[in-house]
Amino acid sequence: MHSLLQFTLDLFEAEPAQAPRPAGPGASVSNLKEKSHHPSVAGSLSAIDSEVVRGLVPPASAPVAFVHPRASREVALAGVRVAYAFQRGKRRTIGFSVGPDGLAVRAPSWVPLYEVDAALREKADWILRKLGEARERQGRLDATRIEWRDGAEITYFGERLRLVLDPRHNFRGAGAQLLTPAPGQPGEPADGVRSLQVSLPHSAGPQQIRDAVQAWLMRQAHGCFVARLDHFAPQLGVQWKKLSLSNAATRWGSARADGSIRLNWRLVHFRLPVIDYVVVHELSHLRVMDHSPRFWDTVQSVVPDYAALRGQLRDEAPPRW
Repeated sequence: MHSLLQFTLDLFEAEPAQAPRPAGPGASVSNLKEKSHHPSVAGSLSAIDSEVVRGLVPPASAPVAFVHPRASREVALAGVRVAYAFQRGKRRTIGFSVGPDGLAVRAPSWVPLYEVDAALREKADWILRKLGEARERQGRLDATRIEWRDGAEITYFGERLRLVLDPRHNFRGAGAQLLTPAPGQPGEPADGVRSLQVSLPHSAGPQQIRDAVQAWLMRQAHGCFVARLDHFAPQLGVQWKKLSLSNAATRWGSARADGSIRLNWRLVHFRLPVIDYVVVHELSHLRVMDHSPRFWDTVQSVVPDYAALRGQLRDEAPPRW
């Protein structure tokens, strides 16, 4: 059975120093879906992994079941109903992956179904743990969903920011302007939350507000990323050539050997030290294109507390758009 079974694990445990993994032309940060340790998959920072998980099944108040929206088979694991998406293909092993939708299983065409079920039961603890983590994270994401309206709040470099529709200005074509009144001066918010004035009428719909705010955030993100890349590149002895903004749902960043860097503009929701960790992570790949101990030593030489920042990136869900 072990020779048949290939299952996914946490990509980076508490101690990232591990044997080198092959990497393709680029290396990436953060994958929302659990990945296999197969050599064809480059290492990435998982956005849903947890260092410690207490309990393998949902609380008693929750339905004890996990159902994939494209489920075609189901199995009982430790008394928990797990309906999973099943697919056969040209592969040598039975593969498991746990993502936001639930459990997906792929198996070789020649493996009988009873062996698939046996493999699932053999790894029941791991499967239930990862399903529980995914459900917990989905709940956090749902709780952070933004309501695109006047007075809504978003996070900006780790701080709360309130949206204020103001049709009187176009803010020099920028579409929005961040108000930062001096302490004790008129206009200072009583609750300490700064305002982002958006040049839209009060009748603007959610999509209009979202588009205007996203355009402003992307401009802020680009300026921040360029500044941080320029700050850290000399410290690492590397040169970056091109910056692209990403809107990917599953990656925070990636780097290529030619000096091209891609960073997810949604990082602008996090505190600057977390952004710095991602920037240094990608710049370090210009020296070491894998996640070997030498790579992590390179990251640590510039960001000594990278492990804590990596944990924050994984555990602190950004607002859901």
